[in-house]
Amino acid sequence: MQIARAAAALFVRQGLRATRAEDIAQSAGIAPRTFYRYFATKEEAVAPLYAAGAERWAQAVRMAPAELSVPEALEHAVRHTLTPGVGVSASSWEWVRTLIRLADASPALGKVWAEVCHASERTLAEALGERLGSDGVDNVAGPPTELRFAAAVAAAAVRVAVESWAAGEARPGGAEGPGALALRHLAVLRDFPWGEVVGRG
Repeated sequence: MQIARAAAALFVRQGLRATRAEDIAQSAGIAPRTFYRYFATKEEAVAPLYAAGAERWAQAVRMAPAELSVPEALEHAVRHTLTPGVGVSASSWEWVRTLIRLADASPALGKVWAEVCHASERTLAEALGERLGSDGVDNVAGPPTELRFAAAVAAAAVRVAVESWAAGEARPGGAEGPGALALRHLAVLRDFPWGEVVGRG
């Protein structure tokens, strides 16, 4: 994560194009060959930061009180991960905004963001499967198709909220912040037949 933070800081401070992998290595206090042992490109260096946010949300879904329904657990997780000062500090959200904007402008960084988002759908599907008592999750086939679909829709609701917020100038904790937008998006899923999702795969 040290390399990822160094890369993000440089990307935010001086821009993606002006930052070289060697600069990231120097900032992280490692040799360039050590950098390339972990990452093939400078863009890949921030993947752990992108992934950490998605993992925090999936973990918050897992840890939500057992009496909550799935929609309530998803909303609970959003409040605990997308609220400035709870999941991520207000200042860190400005880093998030810049990194998301860079991903939108750079095909290479956009690919890293898309790959992390795709992987996060499976992680969320597994968390939802655990919550719904699904034993249909295995290392080969993964979650049942309907559960993967449900997780993809829920993940997209949050991803689009974060991307939409990042494209504007709203403060992270306001009515147009990523958390508030995600809650509005997730409200659409309240009538989704979650109980019927498990066991069809």
